[in-house]
Amino acid sequence: MICELSGNHNGSLDRALQMIDAAADTGADAIKIQTYTADTITLDVDRPEFKIQGGLWDGRSLHELYREAQTPYEWHPALFERAARRGVILFSSPFDETAVDLLSSLDAPAYKIASFEAVDLPLIRYAAARGKPLIISTGMANAQEMAAARDAALEAGAAGVVLLHCVSSYPAVFADANVRTIPDMAARFGCPIGLSDHTPGSAASVAAVALGACVIEKHFTLARSDGGPDAAFSLEPAEFAALVRDCHDGWAALGRAHYDLLGSERANSQFRRSLYVTADVPAGAPLGRDNVRSVRPGAGLPPGEMDKVLGRAAARDLKRGEPLAWDMIA
Repeated sequence: MICELSGNHNGSLDRALQMIDAAADTGADAIKIQTYTADTITLDVDRPEFKIQGGLWDGRSLHELYREAQTPYEWHPALFERAARRGVILFSSPFDETAVDLLSSLDAPAYKIASFEAVDLPLIRYAAARGKPLIISTGMANAQEMAAARDAALEAGAAGVVLLHCVSSYPAVFADANVRTIPDMAARFGCPIGLSDHTPGSAASVAAVALGACVIEKHFTLARSDGGPDAAFSLEPAEFAALVRDCHDGWAALGRAHYDLLGSERANSQFRRSLYVTADVPAGAPLGRDNVRSVRPGAGLPPGEMDKVLGRAAARDLKRGEPLAWDMIA
């Protein structure tokens, strides 16, 4: 369970530190930040292709948006120190080589390649060469591009690769989530698969876990009403804590395929249905549906034996309420 802080710190280091504390309190297994500057991720130029058209950030330039959302490099030591103090893993998405170098100097335990960078094989190789695991969001990548990203990471020395199914829409709608892609990716790419979830709430994440996702990444904020670049599709602390519980419980509930009686079921097995005497029957009288029925509990003969019982005679006087047994039948 990865708690994505993104740019919801709203330009405040104090808020970013509060977010780490709040994220740790949700029970998340890891916290992720993003490591870039506006100048390392894009260019400050006035051309139409650098403007966002439609969606949550309609009309904004890429440089303006990333300048607002960036987590300054000088914050990183304090953020890593706070996470270590809280006993939770902190790692990040690097967006260029300087970001990888910074994260390496802080001994980041893994690197996350964002969905838009999944086609940047040189960046993937540079991060992978640090010998740590890579988590790669697939986003708009097709199957060939996913395979190329995985291969580039492994060939360059990554300790392992996790691919995250991802819909690069902010927010994403449930109809586009297509979490059935997860088991297909597992079969196709032969590596652990997870979900980077931009839909509202927790339904898509829990569904993904049911289909085999072993990593869930979700955006986080202290309060959506505080605003922030990603606040609209982020979970608040109580919601994220519920997501963590639901996904962990869902994972535990998957269990294994089996048809045996569980230890927890044994106490209740005595209350299954069985054949009981429902009216007094004198010795030699026939047994019929007027004096034998299938009822709870389960101390008598199995209900499936009813046809073998009907019409036979009582071997002795039978009392109402006795569990039926073969030695009671002539």
